[in-house]
Amino acid sequence: MRFATIHFRDFMALQLTPMSGMTAFQDRMGMSFPDLIESKRLVQGYDVSGPLPPPVAAAIDRDLQDPLWRARFHTALCQNRRLQRGLFEPSHSLRIGNSLVPGPAALLRLMDDSFRQRAYTLDQIRALSMTRLSMEEGYHCEYGVALVKTSAALVYTQTLTLAHQLQPVTDSPAHFSLYAQSCTRENWPRTNHLLIRVGY
Repeated sequence: MRFATIHFRDFMALQLTPMSGMTAFQDRMGMSFPDLIESKRLVQGYDVSGPLPPPVAAAIDRDLQDPLWRARFHTALCQNRRLQRGLFEPSHSLRIGNSLVPGPAALLRLMDDSFRQRAYTLDQIRALSMTRLSMEEGYHCEYGVALVKTSAALVYTQTLTLAHQLQPVTDSPAHFSLYAQSCTRENWPRTNHLLIRVGY
């Protein structure tokens, strides 16, 4: 047995500004494994919703300003279907500015290398989320929000591992690589584990 217990973050609903926010999928493995919940081998319900605390916001900005982290993110966005689905769900249309754009066309535009090269800060993304946007600004906002979602999930992972003395584990090679880069830059403990998906 590699791990005695597995812990999951709860539904992540991040508040960017008083009037705007974003959500991520809920980690609810226990719905499929009630026996593991009962035996306390599966633990879930850590709340990571609401406004971004200043230390989390600062860590997100450091990810966004790290060229190696940004390069890994963009490569994953271009090549990793799982990351794409988690951020954009390409089978659905996206609202870009005032237009609805088919998911595949929007994703193809977001893969352009100009987005990797563009500087982003959390404050810039907050400002974009509060205004009426042209289509070009809308794409920049979508890309920026994807950066924030991804970084926030990793920063909260690190926060919870330190608070509860846990070891971070993922079955996503893209998130494993991004978290490893953050650990190297921030001098965080490097106890990151990658599980290889088998049968699911």
